[in-house]
Amino acid sequence: MPKSDNQKLKIFYILDYLQKNSHREHPVRASELQSMLAQQHDIECDRKTVYSDIAALQDYGVDIVSLPGKGGGYYIASRNFELPELKLLIDAVQSSRFLTEKKSRELIEKLCSQCSVYDARLMRRDVVVSGRVKSMNETIYYNVDTIQDAIAENRQIAFRYFDFDLSRQRVYRDRDYQASPYGLCQDNENCYLLALSPRHGVTSYRVDRMSDIRLLEEVRVSCPALSGKALVEHANRLFQMYSGQTADVKLRFHRSLINVVIDRFGKDILLIPDGEEHFVCTVNVAVSPMFLSWVIGFGGKAKILYPQSVIDACKAMCQEALAQY
Repeated sequence: MPKSDNQKLKIFYILDYLQKNSHREHPVRASELQSMLAQQHDIECDRKTVYSDIAALQDYGVDIVSLPGKGGGYYIASRNFELPELKLLIDAVQSSRFLTEKKSRELIEKLCSQCSVYDARLMRRDVVVSGRVKSMNETIYYNVDTIQDAIAENRQIAFRYFDFDLSRQRVYRDRDYQASPYGLCQDNENCYLLALSPRHGVTSYRVDRMSDIRLLEEVRVSCPALSGKALVEHANRLFQMYSGQTADVKLRFHRSLINVVIDRFGKDILLIPDGEEHFVCTVNVAVSPMFLSWVIGFGGKAKILYPQSVIDACKAMCQEALAQY
């Protein structure tokens, strides 16, 4: 590339270098920018030209701070993502089970590229991905993208669905699935597709258990139960994303579990005092083994009060578990 063409890119090289290498405690001097341009891009320039380019970037809106005197220089004070924001995003990627270990590392590296090399080193020290329970489906990242395209284009999808055997190998179910996708939901660190199936009606699928997803020409089948506000309400009813007959269940909890109940059912739930130590509430949930296990897990601090059918199901589950010991 001729020097004249390089000169046109000079201001971009300066901005890129400042984004990657400048820091409040490590400002970049004009002489360092001159050396970088000469050694890496074959661009010769004087200090006045560097000062002029810095001023142009400041006029454009880049928050470049100039520190005068010995040990001074330039650094970018604010970026697209502040350090606390990047840490929050990295924590979310680390803890996400539906992302594979490989994809998690790739995303974390991209996030680290949004700050200086000095901050990136500090963040990488705290990153622990190995040993966490992660998805084994490397294509999930692209599955989500395909599903979102189908929802945006109002089209149905076809896919294959699989389980794992004792050797952790995929065992595909013996037919192709077809569904009208309406939303994606995360629960218990897994990602689920909420959809209308010709065979199962309104249902959910684990996205990391789906493969070979393809868009169909058929328009989605209309489903008021998964449209608008109803979609959020349906996701809330599918407690822990395990299907089951929905019912209004009245529960009694010890007051020490107030935070747990609000975290589970939302801050709009009505909590009614029941004596000095307890409160009661009524929730609409899918009555499933996971829901019953959740209640049982609190021991004497939680009790199902109504309906009797759910109480009986809880008793039967406890008796079945006790029979094994």
